[in-house]
Amino acid sequence: MLQTRLIAPADNAHQAPLLIKRLLLSGIRYEKTREIVYRDQLRYSYATLNERVARLANVLSEAGVKAGDTVAVMDWDSHRYLECMFAIPMIGAVLHTINIRLSADQILYTMNHAEDKFVLVNSEFVPLYKGIESQLTTVEKTILLTDAAEKTADLAGLVGEYENLLAAASPRYDFADFDENSVATTFYTTGTTGNPKGVYFSHRQLVLHTMAEASVLGSLDSIRLLGTNDVYMPITPMFHVHAWGIPYVATMLGIKQVYPGRYEPEMLCRLIKEEKVTFSHCVPTILQMVLAAPGAQGHDFGGLKMIIGGSALNRSLYEVAKARGIQLTAAYGMSETCPLISCAHINDELMAGSEDERTTYRIKAGVPVPLVEAAIMAADGTLLPADGESQGELVLRAPWLTQGYFREPEKGAELWEHGWLHTGDVATIDDFGFIDIRDRIKDVIKTGGEWISSLELEDLISRHPAVREVAVVGVVDPQWGERPFALLVLRDGQSLDAKGLKEHLKPFVDQGSINKWAIPSQIALVTEVPKTSVGKLDKKRIRLDIVQWQAAGSPFLSTV
Repeated sequence: MLQTRLIAPADNAHQAPLLIKRLLLSGIRYEKTREIVYRDQLRYSYATLNERVARLANVLSEAGVKAGDTVAVMDWDSHRYLECMFAIPMIGAVLHTINIRLSADQILYTMNHAEDKFVLVNSEFVPLYKGIESQLTTVEKTILLTDAAEKTADLAGLVGEYENLLAAASPRYDFADFDENSVATTFYTTGTTGNPKGVYFSHRQLVLHTMAEASVLGSLDSIRLLGTNDVYMPITPMFHVHAWGIPYVATMLGIKQVYPGRYEPEMLCRLIKEEKVTFSHCVPTILQMVLAAPGAQGHDFGGLKMIIGGSALNRSLYEVAKARGIQLTAAYGMSETCPLISCAHINDELMAGSEDERTTYRIKAGVPVPLVEAAIMAADGTLLPADGESQGELVLRAPWLTQGYFREPEKGAELWEHGWLHTGDVATIDDFGFIDIRDRIKDVIKTGGEWISSLELEDLISRHPAVREVAVVGVVDPQWGERPFALLVLRDGQSLDAKGLKEHLKPFVDQGSINKWAIPSQIALVTEVPKTSVGKLDKKRIRLDIVQWQAAGSPFLSTV
């Protein structure tokens, strides 16, 4: 153990814990008149936000919420959700952000596993909640959230309706200090097998993550994305890794925030235009949905900056967005990492290169943000060189990574094997420090003894002018072990078959970008690619669908 010098503080020195309340209290000192906007229904100032957070804290405390209790929220992205992100952890309770896109059985599992005691339920989810209510084992009381005129619902243990309760509560609350390592939030991440797993984050972790995220988004000139004069609107659900943590950053800086509620493409386009949104973030499929909306046609999105994460950002989408005036920047993270790990940064050397070279780096996973260590690990735990060629599993260390899975110590031990958090992603790291995600370990395709990256193949296929969306998976092949299979959604009025796709990919084989075995011999033309609850490509479902199509001789299969 390294011997260092420790100096005892003065007896009366204040030991300031890193608590979420410090983030809230910062915003109002910068811009107390800036607005929090909810759809086309409500807007109020930062001064009112702080008052409403205090009112909510009083409502929860009077309803019996105690430090250490878990309080669940089932809502669309709203001002209410933002208030819960502060009030619940600030009274020492744990915020459980429920993924409302999971199945009813999965939601029931997560609520019982997290031991939720109080639940805030949007009226749109009351039928879903009623279907599992009798099987909930720990819930004691509920609060109704609604935009409707009807302010009541048939919920067991109903305390009342959110706005009515806040209106009757005191606008002042003395938020006490407590241990910064107290758990502040929890939510559940789904895998390909088994039940969802609970990750959790402390006040200290969330504050450090917020500070690092703010420094990256606002200080790196090549990707400066978010400053105090920007207007922020999330298009990543608030139940998904705290909307990537950016509501905490925006609130700390006093930035105007716009919350769209349910993700309706026309409403999103309207809010971007009318509220003059300049910064957002989402997964690629959601951006494609927004750009295809009628309200987006003919609109110049110039000035809009977006982070793309959750799935790989391909060059085709980058160029389409750029043509519409949107500056895209790739970033990387996962539920277990709070989530920010890396973000594309174009340094002086890259800036001196061509625009094509800069684009190549802007769509990679990026450079680790401050306080993050990233490495490439072989299966035996050996760290591999960061030479841009050596491939292995991306492993991480940072102050804000989840320390395990809630009530599943054996899975937590697997996550942290060899003292690094294992991402499950195959990657390289080059001498610029850039992380390049090659594939998920479970999605890499092995054909004829050669490894093929489904992400790389998706990027190349997406460059065909007829292709609007693509997903590539490996399917069992008796001769080659696996063969790549492409699922395609075509643009309106376009056509493409397996032979045409082969012709499109042959030049990339000639250039050495891919080998000849990477060309799919069979494709499927579909109207929609299956997605997960957070908008990522659902490759597990795609593989099952392909097996069924092949068995049935589906008419939308095309073979070379």
